[in-house]
Amino acid sequence: MIRPAVKTDASRIAEILIFTKRTAYRSIFCNDNVSFGEMQVLPLAMDFLKNDALLQNFFVYEEHFVQAIMHLNPQPQNNLGEIAELYVDPFFQNQKIGQALLSYAESVFIKQHISYIYLWVLEKNTAARHFYEKNGFMPTTCTKPEAGTPEYIVKYEKFLNC
Repeated sequence: MIRPAVKTDASRIAEILIFTKRTAYRSIFCNDNVSFGEMQVLPLAMDFLKNDALLQNFFVYEEHFVQAIMHLNPQPQNNLGEIAELYVDPFFQNQKIGQALLSYAESVFIKQHISYIYLWVLEKNTAARHFYEKNGFMPTTCTKPEAGTPEYIVKYEKFLNC
C-alpha cells in the first residue's frame, strides 16, 4: 500500500534514507566521514518530527511496515512534477516496489494535470539510471554538480499522457 507519510513514520523514513544512501553512494563518494559521521538516523528522524512541512508530499510504501519512501515536488503552475527522492530499503529492492512508487507518482501528477516529470540521478549511479530508463525515463543533456562534491547529477525526464 502506498500512502502519505505521517509523523510516526519519521524514524523508518530516516533509516531508509540513511542506509540506502550509504549503500548506493559510498563507493561513488568514498567519504566515510559523511556516510557514517554526518549522516545519522536520529537527527534526521528528529528533523521530520519537529517540522511537519518536511513530510509534505512524502509517501511511503508499506506492507506490514514501511519498505520504501518517495518525495514528490509538484509544480502544477509550470506543468512540472519532480520526483525529488525515491529510495527502497536495500532488503526489499528488486521486488517491483520502486516501479509501484513510480506508477503512483505518475498518477498523482496526472491528477494535477502535470504532463512533464523529471528527476536527478548521480551520473555514476548506474543501477538507478538503469532502473529509471527501464521505467520510461530518458536522460537529458542537462547535468550539474552535486553540491559539495566533485560528482555530477543527470536530469531524467518523462512525458505523461494527461
